[in-house]
Amino acid sequence: MEEVAGSLVERALAGWLVERPAPFRRLPVALLSREQKAAELQRLQALKARTAAYEAELILGLADDSPDDDDPAPGTPGARARSWKPDPELPGVSEFFTAELAMVLNCGRLSASQRAHRAWTYRTHLPATWAAMSAGELDEVRAMALVDVLQHTDPAVARAVESRVLPEASQLNGGKLKKRVLELLLELDAEAADRRRAQARRRSDVRIYPSPQEGMATIAADLPADVAAACHALVDELARMLKADGDGRPIGELRTAVFADLLQRPWDESRPPVTAHLQIIATLASLAGRSDEAGEVNGLPITAAQLRELLEQLDALGVRTPEGGSVTLALADEDGTLRATSTLDQLRRLARRGCPEHSGADCGCAVLDRPEQVDRYEPSTAQHRFVRTRDRTCRFPTCGQRVGWADADHVVPHAHGGVTDCANLCCLCRSHHRLKTFARGWGFRMSPDGVLTVTTPSGITRTTRPPGMRPPPPTPDPPPAEPEDPDDDPPPF
Repeated sequence: MEEVAGSLVERALAGWLVERPAPFRRLPVALLSREQKAAELQRLQALKARTAAYEAELILGLADDSPDDDDPAPGTPGARARSWKPDPELPGVSEFFTAELAMVLNCGRLSASQRAHRAWTYRTHLPATWAAMSAGELDEVRAMALVDVLQHTDPAVARAVESRVLPEASQLNGGKLKKRVLELLLELDAEAADRRRAQARRRSDVRIYPSPQEGMATIAADLPADVAAACHALVDELARMLKADGDGRPIGELRTAVFADLLQRPWDESRPPVTAHLQIIATLASLAGRSDEAGEVNGLPITAAQLRELLEQLDALGVRTPEGGSVTLALADEDGTLRATSTLDQLRRLARRGCPEHSGADCGCAVLDRPEQVDRYEPSTAQHRFVRTRDRTCRFPTCGQRVGWADADHVVPHAHGGVTDCANLCCLCRSHHRLKTFARGWGFRMSPDGVLTVTTPSGITRTTRPPGMRPPPPTPDPPPAEPEDPDDDPPPF
C-alpha cells in the first residue's frame, strides 16, 4: 500500500512539475561585458545540448509507451502492404509511433522519424555520446555527426569508434568530426565497410532535389569517393580557367555552368584539356597491403582496398607520376607530424646523390627535411607544397574549405617581423585570411609543428592540429595518496 501511495505521490509531483516548468534564466544582455556575453553563450550551448539529450530521452520514453502489440498483424485487415515504402521501424515500437510523434512535435513525419531514430541510436549505439550531451559537454550538431555515420553499423563497432573519437569530438567541426568517425569506422571494420560500399554502389542513383532558392534545384549523384573527387577536381579546374580568362561570375556559379555544359554537351571539343590533380594520403603499409588503415583522396576517407584500386589505375604502385598529373610524397613522424614533402623526381635525385657533405655515404644525415625559410614575403614552391600537404584545409577552427582555395598566410604578419618559414605559415581561406588581417581583437598563434591556436576578442580559445597529427596521449591520473599512519598524527591525538 505504501508503494502505491509513493507511486501516486511521485506521479502527482511529476504532473505538478510538468505544469510548472522551470523558468528560463535570462540575463540583461545590455549590462553584460563582452567576456560575460561570450561566457553566457557557452552556457546556453551547454543548455541546448542537455535539452537535446532530454528530448531524446522523452522520445524514447514515448516510444516505450507505444509497443507494437496492437499493430495489425501480417495478413490481417489493416496490415501494411509490402508495396509501401514505410519509414524504418524501431524494434518493438508501433508503426504508427512516428505519426504520433510528428503531431506532438508539430513537424513532418520524416523529421519525426529521423529524430526518433537518432534517439534510438543514442541508446543502442552511442550511450557515451548521449551521456556527454546530458552533461552539456558535447553539442547536438557533433552528436548528430556520429549518428549519421554509425547508425547502421554493428553496435559494438559503433561503441568502439565512439570511445576513440569522443575525447577529441568537441575540438572538431561537424564536417571534420564526421570524416574522423568515418576514418575510424573504416580502420576498425574495413571489410564490412567495403561490403557496405558495394551495396551502396548497387543502390546508387542520380537524384534531383528542390532548392530553397526559388527556381533552383540540386542534382546529386552517388559515386565512389575517388571518382567523385576526380569529377569535382575537373569541374573546379575548368571553372578556374574561366575565371582566369576574365569571367566575372562567382566561382560557384562558374562550377555549376561547367557541370551543366559537361553533361548537356559532352561532344563539345572547344574546351582545352585539363588534368585533375588528386592528393592521395596513405601509409606504406596500406599501399603494400599489410594494413587496412584508411587513406584519403582529396580529403575524402576511403578504404585501403579502394586506395589500392585507385593507385593501380595511376600506376602508382610502380611507382611513377601519371601523365599530366603530379605525385607528392609526405614523410611524417610516428605521431603524424609532417617532417618533409617531396616529388618523386626529387626523391629519386636524392636517392642517387645521397648526402652532399659525405659524398653519398650512408652517414645518416638528413637529406630531406622541412623547407628552409626564405628572406622574402612570398613562400617558396617547396614551402607552399609542405604547408598545403600539412594543413589540407583552411586551419581556422570551424572551417573546412579545401586547401586549393586557401592562402599560405603568415601567422605573425610579415610586416610585423614574421618570417617566411613553415613554422609561421598556415593555410587560411580568403574569408578567414581577411578576418585575421582586418578584424580587431583576434589572436593567432602557431607552434613549430603546426598546431594553431585562435583566440576570439571575447577570450574564447580553440586549437586545431594538422589533420594527420594525432593528439597527445591523455595524461594518466595521479596515483592515489597513501593513507596517513595514525601513529604519526601530531598531538592532540
